[in-house]
This record gives sequence, C-alpha cells and structure tokens, in this order.
Amino acid sequence: MEDASTREKRLLDFDTFYRRNFQAVAAIGYALSGSASVAEELAQEAFMAAFVKWDEVAVMERPDSWVKRVVANKAASRVRRIKTEVKAAARLRGRNELRSLPDDAVVAWDLVRRLPRRQAQAIALRYIGDLPIGEIAQLIGCAPETVRTHLRRGRERLANSKELE
Repeated sequence: MEDASTREKRLLDFDTFYRRNFQAVAAIGYALSGSASVAEELAQEAFMAAFVKWDEVAVMERPDSWVKRVVANKAASRVRRIKTEVKAAARLRGRNELRSLPDDAVVAWDLVRRLPRRQAQAIALRYIGDLPIGEIAQLIGCAPETVRTHLRRGRERLANSKELE
C-alpha cells in the first residue's frame, strides 16, 4: 500500500505527462475523426486508460507513444462502430444506401479518413504525431517496411484523388 506522499508524486507525474502530451494526442484523434470534440473525447479516453495503468505506462521508454497508439485504436473503433450503426439504421429504414456523416474537417483529412485504417493511422501518426517509422511500426503492430508501404500507398491514393484538385 502506498503512502500519501508516494500517491501524490504519482499523481503529479501523471499530471505533468498529461499536460505535455494532450495536444499531440488530441491532434492524432482529430486527424482520424475529423472532429475537435470527438478528438478531445478520444484523447481523454486514451489518457484515462494510461492513468488506470499508470504504474506500467510510466516506466515505459515512450509512454507518449503508448497513449498515441491507444487514441489511434480508439478512433478506428469509433469509425467501425459508427459505420455499423449507420448500416443498421439504413436497414431499419428499408434503405440500402448509407448516409454520409457530417464532416467539419478540411478536405485532405477527410480523404485520409477514407483510406484503409492502417494507411490512415500511419499518415496521422507520421504527419500529425511526428513519429519516426520504427515507432509507428511498434504502435500499429507491423514491420517498419510495412509502415513505409502504408505511407506510400496512402500518399499515392491522396495524390490521385480528384477531390484535391
């Protein structure tokens, strides 16, 4: 059982970590969700997960990378959940088409969100999270060469998009 001073130090360490990293984590959430409010919610959830496991996360070499991976995964889960909900609602209404979701993001990030999940994550972590290839590979669970492939394919798809012209 920890004493009051140890508990206070642990909370101060987390508070410092949170303040230093929140904006970067929320930016990744924004890039993957297209909504500032959703990005903040995703970032809060990621930091809550870190807080719950703070004893483990705090001793990691890069705890900020762990939280960035959590926010990327939560964003992907949210997109899957919304798509499932929209499909179910369309079926209940007897329609086969999906309604487009409102999007207040710029066109480029809207297009990034349309990329396959790993390509979108790699692009957001690289260009918003400013992470090196090796770290992105660890975060999304693949080899560095696979990350390079995801980045190349994602950039090619974006470059060939008619909506950016």
